[in-house]
Amino acid sequence: MGPRALGALAAALCVALAVPATAFAPARKGELVPGKSLGEVHLGMTKAEVLDEWGTPHGVCRDCVAETWYFNYDPFQPQGTGVIFDKGEVVAAFTVWRPTGWKTPEGLELGADGSEVARTYGSLDKRECTSYEALLLPGKKVTSVFYVFRDKLWGFGLMKPDASPCL
Repeated sequence: MGPRALGALAAALCVALAVPATAFAPARKGELVPGKSLGEVHLGMTKAEVLDEWGTPHGVCRDCVAETWYFNYDPFQPQGTGVIFDKGEVVAAFTVWRPTGWKTPEGLELGADGSEVARTYGSLDKRECTSYEALLLPGKKVTSVFYVFRDKLWGFGLMKPDASPCL
């Protein structure tokens, strides 16, 4: 994939709107536990709890509708994790730009063929976003999201069941 295509994906995932973090995020490898947590962060956590889990250095999106923090692995590089807050609590958590080393307990890794999601979790609801697909694994209180771009698994996410999966 060329630099322009990569840049377009970054924009589609709202990365271009963030102020990049200026230091490393601690969770270079992580796990999506469907319906529960993403890299040990779960819905309902406070800002202080997120900082305790992922570290202090983070960027804050200037143009996002809701307060959104990005924890970039390397300064000014769009790869890592992010969280969205409402009333001071996490309402969504997600990976950004297909960070390496992330997987599910079932062994599904970012970068896998998009069809592996269905093989692992069965048929899921699909939502078309600007330039990618969001596959939804619904739960009572938390929906798990698998982001697919060009038939590859690019990201994981957690959100409230009634929220839009498109970032």
